[in-house]
Amino acid sequence: MSRRKLVIRKLSLCATGLAISGAVQAQGSVTLFGVLDGALLYTNKTLDPATGGNAGKQFSVIDGGSYYSQFGLVGTEDIGGGYQAKFRLVSGLNIANGGLLHCNGNLFGCEAWVGVDGPPGEIKLGLQFSPFFLAVYDSDPRNLSLFGSGAIPLVDNVLGTGIFNANAISWTSPVLGGFQGSALFAFGGEPGNFQAGRQYAVRLKYGYGGLTVNAAIYDGNSGGTAQTPVPTTVQYVGRMIGVGYQFGSLTVKGSFVNYKVAGSFNADVFGGGANWYITPALDINGGVWVTSDRNHTANHSVLGALGADYFLSKRTTLYAQVGMVNNHGAMNTGLSMIGALYEVAGTSVGTVVGIRHTF
Repeated sequence: MSRRKLVIRKLSLCATGLAISGAVQAQGSVTLFGVLDGALLYTNKTLDPATGGNAGKQFSVIDGGSYYSQFGLVGTEDIGGGYQAKFRLVSGLNIANGGLLHCNGNLFGCEAWVGVDGPPGEIKLGLQFSPFFLAVYDSDPRNLSLFGSGAIPLVDNVLGTGIFNANAISWTSPVLGGFQGSALFAFGGEPGNFQAGRQYAVRLKYGYGGLTVNAAIYDGNSGGTAQTPVPTTVQYVGRMIGVGYQFGSLTVKGSFVNYKVAGSFNADVFGGGANWYITPALDINGGVWVTSDRNHTANHSVLGALGADYFLSKRTTLYAQVGMVNNHGAMNTGLSMIGALYEVAGTSVGTVVGIRHTF
């Protein structure tokens, strides 16, 4: 073999070895996942949107009695040096009719982001949950169930704003001394008007043993290019502080959240409750949320709910929930995200029974 051919062969073997080495180091995975949640909903009153009065009782099949049905893809790739490239695509769906539902109303309207995670923290670009929403979720005793939880006053006041944030960049720090910080900035995307649709949120979380403390703020402007079927650019300022403590199988949580909505309520929401795993297969949880309008205190409501989850397996859960809401003045707090988001004045009661399966 000539010297030239030998050199070429060695270079080829070297390149092949580098390619194999790169393939071994850059290992990744893509996973399809989802949740299917269907339920029967009953309420003794139903808001008539045309008159604002009571349209009577309802009994219906709904999607999302406790959690929203969804499917998605999540992927990670080890890119070396302790860093991972990541992505997540999640779409809400309606198992009652096969259509789109939940989130911002678009296909993949729940999450659609790409990011990098490493020693300095995690950076994400795209449609994502805000740190403010994650703090509210973390401080809710019923994990923001779509029936009778802190999710109802949140969506009652601001719809999807501050939950599903488009055109966003975020950073989440590593945990240092029990503290973890997060920050998000969303660009409005409107040429010549930088403030239209601009959103930002920051969160500070502290954990020690069974104790968890959350504090967060959110500030968002109306307008911008992120106009979606479910509005996500309602102009408001949000502030919250929450605390939780776990005593073995019992966890108690309490929170204060303020939603100052432009041209509407300046709502203070005081919430609290507990979650108790009586056995590994049975979970009981309940909570109460009191909402009062700072602008006009005659507008107020009390929402209470109690629920039970029975785990048939790791993936399949049966659940039943019962709730009551009492509205005064112009307050219209509902019972269920789907089918009873707003309720009439006076006392309304409801219940939901369903099944949830994850894959």
